[in-house]
Formats: sequence, C-alpha cells, structure tokens
Amino acid sequence: MTAPQTSPLIAAAELAAALALPHPPRVLDVRWKLGGHPGRPEFERGHVPTAVYVDLDTELAGHGEPTDGRHPLPGEADLQAAARDWGMRDGDAVVVYDDFSGTSAARAWWLLRHAGVDDVRVLDGGLAAWVAAGGALEAGPVQTARGDIHLQYGALPTLDADGAADTAEHGVLLDARAGERFRGEVEPVDPRAGHIPGAVSAPTTENLGGDGRMLPPVELADRFAALGVRPGVVVGVYCGSGVTAAHEALAMVSAGLPMPALYPGSFSAWSNDPARPVELGAA
Repeated sequence: MTAPQTSPLIAAAELAAALALPHPPRVLDVRWKLGGHPGRPEFERGHVPTAVYVDLDTELAGHGEPTDGRHPLPGEADLQAAARDWGMRDGDAVVVYDDFSGTSAARAWWLLRHAGVDDVRVLDGGLAAWVAAGGALEAGPVQTARGDIHLQYGALPTLDADGAADTAEHGVLLDARAGERFRGEVEPVDPRAGHIPGAVSAPTTENLGGDGRMLPPVELADRFAALGVRPGVVVGVYCGSGVTAAHEALAMVSAGLPMPALYPGSFSAWSNDPARPVELGAA
C-alpha cells in the first residue's frame, strides 16, 4: 500500500474560496448511476461554476471482453485525450463531484491519481452540499479550451484476479457492494451471485453519514480496524465493476490509512470467468 496522503476531500466552502483564486482548480462533474441515464442533462440544468461534464461510461472506462469487467480502466492514451478535452493542464489541481455521495466522483479521483495527478480531491457531500452551502449553479453546456496534460498509469497499486484471490487469502479483501449482493441474495447485473472467496463485506455506503458526507476520520478508522485493516496487513478493494471500490479507497485515505490496492475488474470480471469460484452467504 502507498503512503497516506493529505485529505482527499474538500468542503463546499473551501471549494468556493478556491474558485475565487487566480488559479482555481479544474472542476469535473461526474454524475452517474448504475443502470441510469448519463448525467449530462442534469449537468446542463445546473452545475458548479466552471465545471466540465465527465461521462463515466465512455471517458472513465474502457470496453473489452466480459472477463475484463463492466468498467475496465480506459486506455492510458484515451484517458489523456479525454482529460485534455476537459481542459486539464500539467500541474492543475482538480476537484471532482457528483450527486450521489461521491461514489462515482471517486472513480475520477482514483483514475487521475493512478495516472499521476497528485492534487485531486472529492467534494464532500457532492452537489447537494454545494447547494446547501449557498453555492451558485450555472446552467447550459460548457466549452473549454483544450488542455495539454500528460498522464501515465502506475501511481497506485492494482490487483488482477490472481492478486485479488491472494489478498483474500493472506490479507484483507474488502467488498464495497451492498451486503445482499455480497451474500448472493440478489444479483441484478452480473452472471453469478456471491463474492470472491475469503472477501470481507464492507458496503461503502456505511462510510457515509446521513447527510451523504464521509464519516469523520476517527470513525472511519475504527470501522476499517473492525474489518481487519491493521498496520502491515495487505488490503485490497473491489465492488461490482471497480467504481464504488474507488469510493472505498477514498474512505480509507480519508481515515488516514494507506491507499489499498484496487481490483479494477471486480466481481463483474471475476463472475464472468467460470474457472473462478464464488462464495455465498456472510463471511
């Protein structure tokens, strides 16, 4: 696991102050929901001033075989081209947000960090927190000058299927999906129900308070300790397709813990491989 970073979250009031600076952060709107419509119409109805819309399905994910998962990582060159379309330049600070407690914005946070962008933060509480703090909204499409950022994957640890299996056996592999999906009681999208054998159920929604903001760092640290996360233990995270797993990683870093290794293929890749065993029930 890589060393802890400063807080990956930014409060609405802090973002408002940053936008008034001579060199404000690049703001990315990553509204998306599993099985839902793209968020561009919602973006055009109202977004944080200066924000640029980012399409998770087409810009923050690639497309491959079922065994690659539903949201495999985009190609490095593809992500760089998209980031330049968003206007990003080398050295930019970045703030990402959504309207779903950061669970999709975290995908952009993790990908950009993985691609070498150091200063990326997630708006705590998302668009609702911005509005609640009195933040103004802009409407309509946004045109931005093309950027020149250079990206290179490899800054964060990742797992393949073998690595996920090994982490579940010898370390702690956290499953960020809802508990009923972990136990195999329901499976709305993937070919088999259940979880990776040896994984630990850790729904990422339980990292959030009732207001949609991340729990305080001390509470998060206590939660992860109860799940078996301790110094010296190798930790991995996965979910259905690698999206909310990034939010689990965000919660760990918010707690002051090291960045865990993320399994991008997640259960959608694992369950599409008939050679991989699946476990049912509570671990």
